Amino acid sequence: MDYMNRKQNQDTQRKLKVVFGDVVLGVHGDGFEYLFSYAVGGMVSLTAGGREWLYRAPRPAFWRATTDNDRGSGFSFRSAMWMGADQFVKTERIRIGIDGEDMDPFLAPDNNRFLGEKEAAFLTVAFLYTTATTPAAEVEVIYTVEGTGRIQVDVKFHGKKGLPQLPVFGMRFVMPTKADGYCYYGLSGETYPDRMAGGEKGEWKVDGLPVTPYLVPQDCGVHMDTDWLQVYRSSVLANEVQGKDRGRSTFSLRFEKVNTPFAFSCLPYTALELESATHQEELPPARRTVTCILGAVRGVGGIDSWGSDVEEQWHIDGEKDIAYSFAIVPVRE
Repeated sequence: MDYMNRKQNQDTQRKLKVVFGDVVLGVHGDGFEYLFSYAVGGMVSLTAGGREWLYRAPRPAFWRATTDNDRGSGFSFRSAMWMGADQFVKTERIRIGIDGEDMDPFLAPDNNRFLGEKEAAFLTVAFLYTTATTPAAEVEVIYTVEGTGRIQVDVKFHGKKGLPQLPVFGMRFVMPTKADGYCYYGLSGETYPDRMAGGEKGEWKVDGLPVTPYLVPQDCGVHMDTDWLQVYRSSVLANEVQGKDRGRSTFSLRFEKVNTPFAFSCLPYTALELESATHQEELPPARRTVTCILGAVRGVGGIDSWGSDVEEQWHIDGEKDIAYSFAIVPVRE
């Protein structure tokens, strides 16, 4: 996509302010502030309207908590390396561009040449990761920040010969506090690629972050074919902001499709937390919001009492490329 042409066609010509720090890249504008860390290898702060939306840097998601059918069909054993990859990635390269111009070198002491804030119509920050698999694969995540605060996220998995099938592929966002709920435009209820026929397209609201009370905790709460998702919270971690927020309404962050719909889940637990609990009472207290924006989801199967493999059309081939995009949009109050 030609970001310069899109920028010129916008109704507003708002400019970004970009600061090249020694270990982080800062960008801010009207009502938003974002930080990208060279050391961590990702976006470490997304502040909109004075509220923080990131507890940890977003990371590629490769694992879903094992389902009954995954266990019965042996899928978890065959694809177990993706659980490790879900927890650990290595940052191989970072690229920064302003208005289409490559800014390399940007690390200290070369960053001194920028002399304070630099104005931009749009900023591009690209991270290239390698996975903890054998063989290793590459994932590229490109953030493009516009003057309005909108962030387009382009994600690409480069498949590698010899890799097993994936449970999911997408991006995981861990938010600082438990959300009050979310609304979205997509299919009603819980849906998976092979369980979509009963879903009705429309706008839906979900109160809280419900977890399906299976006897053994497992993956749940996926919603397919989504045009947009809006997560809303009323609590923050920062004490100085929390005091000011008392008595105020909720605030929200929105995810929107780019070209094609996405799948998502919005739960109070990571895949590893669900995986580690053998019964519901072993789950930790719900403190965070774990939002996964997914470009590919494996089917759940369940053909013959949770023993047969998922049908081939609902597999995710680890040897093939996967690419998708979505946008993060701060919601102005």
